[in-house]
Amino acid sequence: MTILITGATGNLGRLIIASLIERGADPQSIIAGARDVAKGADLGVPVVHLDYTDPASVEAALRGVDSVVLVSGSEVGQRVAQHRAVIDAAKAAGVSKLVYTSAPKATTSDLVLAPEHKATEELIAASGIPAVILRNNWYTENYAADLVRAADTGVLAAGVGDGRVASASRKDFADAAAVVALEDGHIGEVYELGGDVAWNYGELAAAISEVTGRPVEYRPLTAEEQSAALEAAGLDAGTVGFVVALDAGIRGGALADTDGTLARLIGRPTTPLVDGLRAAA
Repeated sequence: MTILITGATGNLGRLIIASLIERGADPQSIIAGARDVAKGADLGVPVVHLDYTDPASVEAALRGVDSVVLVSGSEVGQRVAQHRAVIDAAKAAGVSKLVYTSAPKATTSDLVLAPEHKATEELIAASGIPAVILRNNWYTENYAADLVRAADTGVLAAGVGDGRVASASRKDFADAAAVVALEDGHIGEVYELGGDVAWNYGELAAAISEVTGRPVEYRPLTAEEQSAALEAAGLDAGTVGFVVALDAGIRGGALADTDGTLARLIGRPTTPLVDGLRAAA
């Protein structure tokens, strides 16, 4: 069985490949799809050119492939078209399993990122390809930049209020993708995946303080205060609106749910917040 990983040279794609190999997959049966093939030279598996914006490259990469792990694209606003290229090619190639890394409660969430994932899930359903949906919560590594800033200023400022985040390390989510890619019995499942503990930003500040050795204070911001701070930092209006909307979603609980599904899939507890931050520092 051949398994193709899209976005294979990205942070998550690399970890999925490593996890597949750790779980006994033959490296020669794993195909890394990458926009820049040279960047995959160190992966230890065959690498093929796969550019989401070049359907011909996607079609060629998927030819003869049994399973695909579709790692969602990182270009907000372009994801649906990019994902459609992979889904169409997977259907044409007769792929027997497609694993997609989606967003929490993608079909019902108010999170600003959700609509593109909802549209992608709908495309997958319409294609008829046997699929597994992994609705990944936040990666703890997303807070690496906040850790650096807080280490310098002693302040963690955000517009999330008391909203909680059930984050886990990328390695945890990568292990889940490897498990469902290799095992039978997951077709048709939609897994809501999150860390074992949902934390708030006061707890995040405390964790950053533990990692950096400097007292860190969480400073809640109103939407207006956050917008002004982001504009003062030089961000354009579109980015400011996106960040403010993202924090509003977190404030409303979009990332708060956790039921242990991720830990059950990977057969171990998820990485604690402090450990994840320390590894990302």
